[in-house]
Amino acid sequence: MTPNRSVRLNSAQIILKMLELHGVRHVFGLPGETTIGWYKEWRRSSDIEYILTRDERTASYAAEAYAKATGRPAVLEAPSPGVTHCSPGVAEAYLSSVPVIYFSSDIPINQDKKHGLTGIDQTALYASISKESFVLTNAAEIPFLMRRAFRVATSGRPAPVHIRVPINIFGEEAEVNDLYAESEYSKYPAHRPVADHAKLRAVIEQLLAAEKPVIVCGQGALISQASDAVLDVAELLQVPVGTTTSGKGIIAETHPLSLRVIGARGGMAYANDYVREADAIFFVGSNTDSSATDHWQLYGDPFEKTFMHLDIAEAHVGNNFPLKVGLVGDARASLEYMAELIRREHAGLSREAVDLTSLKRTALDNVFRSNTPMPEGAISPVKVTQVLDEILPENVIVTTEPGVSAIYPSALLSLKQQGRRYLTNYSMGALGYAVPAGLGAAYASDAPIVTFTGDGSFGFVIGDMETIKRSGKNITIILTRNDTFGWIRGEAILLDDVDEPWSTDFGGVDYVKVAEAFGFRTARITSEAEIESTLTDAIRHEGASFIEMWVPSQDKIVPFVPSWVRSAKRKGLPYFE
Repeated sequence: MTPNRSVRLNSAQIILKMLELHGVRHVFGLPGETTIGWYKEWRRSSDIEYILTRDERTASYAAEAYAKATGRPAVLEAPSPGVTHCSPGVAEAYLSSVPVIYFSSDIPINQDKKHGLTGIDQTALYASISKESFVLTNAAEIPFLMRRAFRVATSGRPAPVHIRVPINIFGEEAEVNDLYAESEYSKYPAHRPVADHAKLRAVIEQLLAAEKPVIVCGQGALISQASDAVLDVAELLQVPVGTTTSGKGIIAETHPLSLRVIGARGGMAYANDYVREADAIFFVGSNTDSSATDHWQLYGDPFEKTFMHLDIAEAHVGNNFPLKVGLVGDARASLEYMAELIRREHAGLSREAVDLTSLKRTALDNVFRSNTPMPEGAISPVKVTQVLDEILPENVIVTTEPGVSAIYPSALLSLKQQGRRYLTNYSMGALGYAVPAGLGAAYASDAPIVTFTGDGSFGFVIGDMETIKRSGKNITIILTRNDTFGWIRGEAILLDDVDEPWSTDFGGVDYVKVAEAFGFRTARITSEAEIESTLTDAIRHEGASFIEMWVPSQDKIVPFVPSWVRSAKRKGLPYFE
């Protein structure tokens, strides 16, 4: 867009205009004294919807999930007293390669040196978890700096950009003649560089020569919206596709070539065994972290395998495994060209069809039919996930977080539609993510939202039940309760061999009554016979629903975590794998 004629505006007006020019429709945040000057102009002159949360942390996670679900940079806002509260969501976005434009208002520059109330060096605070962090010091520079913010956030490896706005800047006026946006930076990835052509050919040759190749997609493939390209290459070469937990859904999990989730957070034994036995592994958009690789042990001796790796972040390529071929480029663009090369240079290629349907079905049925006895009063997470797998609409968006609430759906829930419809925070892994992520996803899509959370996590976000109710969105919260921080309890008992972990259990709460107080439609599942009707009714309800159920802690029934399962076998404990 070309620069327009000179116009005199104040900083608040310029910020709003630049957001509008970049196609921003929603901002997540919470008010404070240092942002009143912005709100005054906002109310007068902008149609951007402000999503008022009850906690800045909620706003930060909601914004992160919104960006994941829309493919557009999200905008987050917080005042100086709550500036530190946004760090969990910004850190998750930074590690997950999610673009968030984060505005934090502030007291006047250098007033913190006088010990002005709420003063802190915000720039230093966020510099380590943002791609850039800068301060607005005069109104005339705002259009330039905001174009830079969107460009930096959405280019290369996407990530947050932090913008610090001193309170006195909002009212400052300036003549500006550069009120324009660069439209390509209103979505991400803004640019799609294709990896080295010779290296793409080398990957093709390695996959063709392998006896048991596999493609492993991380969330970078979802960030690149590479579903069609991944599937095209996989079908041309008949190579199975496994995903990390965060990459779940890159292709439909019902597809014959889908291996489903692998790794230490929801990878079933059949899938982990398959990649362990593979002789060639092609990583696409994965940072090969500890979770996705079972602490880098998943593939056995790395020097006996052929590894290839494609990622937009050069620091990720070859970071943890020795590579035969390393490629830096956008996943979608590079795989699209790779498919073109296969068609052009391997015309008439005929590969024996690979169909994993029976392998997957057998593994799933073995779990679904296991009828593992539950402790008294507990509901099987397996049975709940089995029912959801049958009744969820294809367009549903599911949000989860670490613990029982994530492991079972990661392993057992089948995403029947490709794309980013399963949102987790397995980059940082902090508690309290799923509920605000459900809120963010609800503003990103008209689809029904199903949120899995545990009682440990729920304690972080109860206040924003009011936000969800006020939103009027179709959000169903499924609370798995066991009155403990179950992951830590499981880790201590199963791996550290303690008899009773210290400081993991907490007091019981009637969460149904809490949800009722916020105006939710509520239910409590106390028997398997109630599961289907209760879940169906909640998902069909066009509003806020809350379901509580008692589930066993991870040390009682061991879920799909390979190191835990190995311990459970030694200790004679019930487990799923």
